[in-house]
Amino acid sequence: MQTRCATAVACPNIAFIKYWGNRDDDLRLPANGSISMNLAGLETITTVTFDPKLKDDEFIFDGVPQTGPALARVSTHLDRLRNRAGSALKARVESRNNFPQGAGIASSASGFAALTAAGSAALGMTLSERELSLLARRESGSASRSIPAGFVEWYAADSDEESFAESIAPPEHWALLDVIAILDSRPKSVGSAEGNRLARTSHLQPVRVADAPRRLEICRRAVMDRDFTLLAEIVEEDTRRMHEVMRTSTPPLNYLLPATEELMRAIPDWRAHGLPAAFSIDAGPNVHCLCPEESAAEVERRLRENTAVRQILRARPGGGARIL
Repeated sequence: MQTRCATAVACPNIAFIKYWGNRDDDLRLPANGSISMNLAGLETITTVTFDPKLKDDEFIFDGVPQTGPALARVSTHLDRLRNRAGSALKARVESRNNFPQGAGIASSASGFAALTAAGSAALGMTLSERELSLLARRESGSASRSIPAGFVEWYAADSDEESFAESIAPPEHWALLDVIAILDSRPKSVGSAEGNRLARTSHLQPVRVADAPRRLEICRRAVMDRDFTLLAEIVEEDTRRMHEVMRTSTPPLNYLLPATEELMRAIPDWRAHGLPAAFSIDAGPNVHCLCPEESAAEVERRLRENTAVRQILRARPGGGARIL
């Protein structure tokens, strides 16, 4: 048997309408649909090598061999690919990011999207974009959205086969930028997978989920019409609703720092005084500041005035997962 190898790259994404909570934890079927934008320039590059000489899976991240839960997640996902391909070969997975891992910038999305694409290619499978999205979703819900390109919608469904993501507009549809203010690059203490399981303990989650179709429709229209004012209002509303669910879960989750909340107050004020900008915050303390491309320089200047901002990243709408 020969060694089989493939390398893939995938971008993280920022959700305009958030995924938080599952209707089925095992299948990672989301409680509600979501809409996101892939982030060009931020990427995970993953090489998967299936080697008959290996007795166990190996996972190397940023040059460091991984053990414990990190290796277990990768191995579990490889099992899904192996089962589909009818293979028993063990694999060496080498992966690296050019942005902080586990800090609320959807590193698991790009990581498992790249792993799915590279792993399936190395096993000789030719899968459709929908099939790749379905597979990526099984280990990281948001990874389903990093498979297609540009502006993406992930559908909530009661069955495995119907909960996938697809592009609703290509990257070039809208010159929108995500200016990311890094306040803390350390991995968060409670991962998104555990947070999603806790969502159902909040009395606010059923209300949030029931209202999701309205927010999705408004967000979809804002993206298609390139209506920044409409997008800003619905993105900020959706972010607040998700973090309210986190705070009222049992046990409560609060990923936000004082500087996060300071920017949540400042950015809508910038918009009210003429600077088009909107915040979105995933499961972490870092602030995604969305804006039209022509406003990015001023947005970045104002973010840098905050002494708590340690680093700033910029991302345009990005492409989908692809084989290198």
